[in-house]
Amino acid sequence: MTSAEMTYAEKRIHPELTTSLLWIMAIATGLIVANLYYNQPLLDDMARTYHVSNSKVGQVAMFTQLGYAAGMLFLAPLADMVRRKRLIMLCLALATISLLFTAISPNINLLILASFLVGIFSLIPQLLIPMTAHLAKPEERGSKIGFVMSGLLLGILLSRTIGGVIDSYFGWRAMFYIAAGIMVIIWLLLFFLLPEVEPEYKGTYKALMRSLLTLIKHEPALRFAAIRGALCFACFSAFWATLVFLFSQNFKILFPSAHIFNNITLTPSLAAGLFGLIGAFGAIAASVMGRLSDKMDAFKLSTYTLLLIVVSFVVFIFSGNSIPGLIIGVIVLDMGVQATHISNQSLIFALHAGARNRINTVYMVSYFIGGGIGTFLASIAWGLHGWVGVCVTGIILSGIAVIVHLLNHKIVQKIRRSV
Repeated sequence: MTSAEMTYAEKRIHPELTTSLLWIMAIATGLIVANLYYNQPLLDDMARTYHVSNSKVGQVAMFTQLGYAAGMLFLAPLADMVRRKRLIMLCLALATISLLFTAISPNINLLILASFLVGIFSLIPQLLIPMTAHLAKPEERGSKIGFVMSGLLLGILLSRTIGGVIDSYFGWRAMFYIAAGIMVIIWLLLFFLLPEVEPEYKGTYKALMRSLLTLIKHEPALRFAAIRGALCFACFSAFWATLVFLFSQNFKILFPSAHIFNNITLTPSLAAGLFGLIGAFGAIAASVMGRLSDKMDAFKLSTYTLLLIVVSFVVFIFSGNSIPGLIIGVIVLDMGVQATHISNQSLIFALHAGARNRINTVYMVSYFIGGGIGTFLASIAWGLHGWVGVCVTGIILSGIAVIVHLLNHKIVQKIRRSV
């Protein structure tokens, strides 16, 4: 092969990651991951539409998260075997159809099924983030991934706000029609602007999936981070999935005046959505704590961040009728969960450079299974004991996370010494 041919081949395999492409990938990541969270401030209105209990409608949020976990488990590893852009375009088209199915669902069971499908096919951020790492220059990889991750975080934070606002003016079904329209626009942008990445894995899908089990079996640090992450996200989801129920129950106490501005009336779904903006403060604090991990012992720092989650639910249990208390609790909760997530990723990505996609698959699947379980447990707890039941559930789950963390000190220290 001539030098000219080699240069062409390298460009074909490693296209340039331009600033405009980076922005498009970050925006797409945020808008697609938002599909998973639009429904959380809408649950109360969904329950009224279908005349079902809050425990039943809580399964909508739970199965959305479980669908995302299923998509990451069974579809994300395919990115090592097939052309990545082709996989992204197919999943995005199916996500669009699933969102339309959600909008027209005639009963609660079909809505739960549609939400599960939305979760499965919205796995695309977990394809775009490794793709960013692949396209970026080695010396710029960290900053480029961080930029796309910022899009992911904004999508998570703002989706609840957008969902609440749309529901207040147009009803909950409109949110999913709008989301489907957004996916069509994203599909067109990615189709014309996203480069193709050729697959490098030459084995079979069966062997690829089997390697996930091998990683789980032989990497205790991965198992530890996965369990710790799942418990943290269970706490996070337990709070956000039931917040709208609290607002609906105690609306007149929490919001004596239902008018924000002259022509805007506050509703429970809008209030729950607006609380998503408050989480941004916790995310900012988490990024600061992430930088602290380079300056202090990672195990000790994670102990503090996990205790923040416990403290947040202690604050919540006394704040069922207090907006200031809920605001403080949200900031503390998001700070603890996001900072611990950063710690977990630092831990697992120090294991095997050649298996980072599969390591990330194991971790993120566990993460969202934890979110689904947290949503389910909180919905049951709400039905049995209301807001206090939800807070006790969060205290128990975060307490278990602290215990798991303290019992695995040697694993963390071993990884730190090997880096």
